[in-house]
Amino acid sequence: MSLLESLNQDMKQALKSKEKEKLSVIRMVKASLQNEAFKLGKDDLSEEEELSVLSRELKQRKDSLQEFSDAGREDLAEKQVKEIDIIQTYMPAQLSEDELDSIVKETIEEVGATSKKEMGKVMSAVMLKVKGKTDGSLVNQLVQKHLS
Repeated sequence: MSLLESLNQDMKQALKSKEKEKLSVIRMVKASLQNEAFKLGKDDLSEEEELSVLSRELKQRKDSLQEFSDAGREDLAEKQVKEIDIIQTYMPAQLSEDELDSIVKETIEEVGATSKKEMGKVMSAVMLKVKGKTDGSLVNQLVQKHLS
């Protein structure tokens, strides 16, 4: 089942069960997907493009969560946490730190990186492999650890 079909099905379920927050988040994600398709001039997005949109939506909410927490707005921070949880249900299974660590080591060997100067090459290669399956900041930390 495609992401859009899954969102439509969950939207109907949220309407029936009167889950306003879930319905709102699903509508926002659906709108983002449709906007991206329009921007690219396509009818349907590829799985990778859908994943990219989901990742962007998730990152926006995580950034907002941080801002609200820093500002002491726990009510808004709580709302962001709920939205993050809903969006994460549509994301692929996340990699464990051990799995990610082995991918980082493997990629460093493939690229032939030996110093932190080559961190950009390693980061871009790793992120292509793990797109949507982990957080970029964790990848950054692991790459730095292995290149130092």
